[in-house]
Amino acid sequence: MKEDLLHYVWRFQRFDLHDLQTTEGESIQVQQTGDHNHNAGPDFLNARIKIGTTIWAGNVEMHLKSSDWTKHQHQKDLAYDNVILHVVLEEDENIQRQNGTRIPCLVLKKRIPNKLSKVYQKLLHNEFWIPCQHHFYAVGNMTKVLWLDRLLVERLESKIIFIENLLKENTNNWETTFYQILARNFGVKINATPFERLAKSLPLQILGKHKSNLFQVEALLFGQSGLLQNDFEDDYPKRLQKEFHFLQKKYQLTPLEKSNWKFLRMRPANFPTIRIAQFAQLIFQSVHLFSKVLAVRNVKEIENMFELKLSNYWQTHYVFDKVSVKRNKSLGKNAIHLFVINTIAPFLFLYGKSRDDDEYKDLAFRLLEELKPESNSIITKWKELGMEPDSAYQTQALLQLKNEYCDRKRCLECAVGNGILKG
Repeated sequence: MKEDLLHYVWRFQRFDLHDLQTTEGESIQVQQTGDHNHNAGPDFLNARIKIGTTIWAGNVEMHLKSSDWTKHQHQKDLAYDNVILHVVLEEDENIQRQNGTRIPCLVLKKRIPNKLSKVYQKLLHNEFWIPCQHHFYAVGNMTKVLWLDRLLVERLESKIIFIENLLKENTNNWETTFYQILARNFGVKINATPFERLAKSLPLQILGKHKSNLFQVEALLFGQSGLLQNDFEDDYPKRLQKEFHFLQKKYQLTPLEKSNWKFLRMRPANFPTIRIAQFAQLIFQSVHLFSKVLAVRNVKEIENMFELKLSNYWQTHYVFDKVSVKRNKSLGKNAIHLFVINTIAPFLFLYGKSRDDDEYKDLAFRLLEELKPESNSIITKWKELGMEPDSAYQTQALLQLKNEYCDRKRCLECAVGNGILKG
């Protein structure tokens, strides 16, 4: 058995509560189980328990064996002196506070339902795609829907950590931070890091000074990326080189190494050259991108905002000096929708959270609800289990469920897992 199961049965009072007694024979009445503590210190804080005739307020600590208290060196930590009850599977050692008083102990070994323990063990030790694969259908739809709502918030909370850290680096400048993270997402995973470095090495203020001249914006971005460090044949990259050399001296820029960028095993539409050209067009259309995002009200407005028409050269090229069949290389809807999922929705959620304004958080949710469900191997497997997501709102939540709960076997912290254990 794992200690997590003890936490679970205590938190939800899923053990035999009849005639509870300490190992010294004093009666126990649990008035408040306390708040589950996921940080350092006792497992449950601010509990309220009547032991004998006295009502105690304090903390509860749990172990499989009482001797684990000593193994974990709690006897040397003052944070554990306020423990009012030691809950264990079995007591093999008397535990005392630093002042020598004995800590009351409750043994649960014979009080945990056999069925609950067996079901938990099966969930914990099988190798199915999700631990509850053969029980998932038995949990009510309302439980799943409400849990997915919570999981979406949790997923957004995890995504905004990176944004918050970058905001601090940028002295709380939202426009600069949005520019840098949007650039990162233009990199499509494999080139995300060099794209982020490009944005950080080329301040938005510099691009803003040339916002009315697309060629200069392209020269700055391509030059700073390091992708102009070649001997070219075409006139267009030669002119970009010349323009960048002038702007480089003016702003004292140090370009990235071109070796940072990856082209192999990528679809040509995602080549960094095409993505940089698209990003240049987006900056040319507006350097105040985050301000425009705050004003949108639906996905259609975002699609219009990201409607990009590349310069003539890129209509017939994927890389410099190599002609290709003429194609419109604007961003497709799928790419734009990924920006909504990975950049815009998290930014709106954080902006609303930082200002205690539910309007922007609700907008983040609405945008995700407008988007069609994502299509990937994880979502395909969820469909096989009877889940039919109708929007990116639900697919994002299902990804969180699979990656953060099912794969890590956190069944005791999952509403679906709890539903199965209660059954």
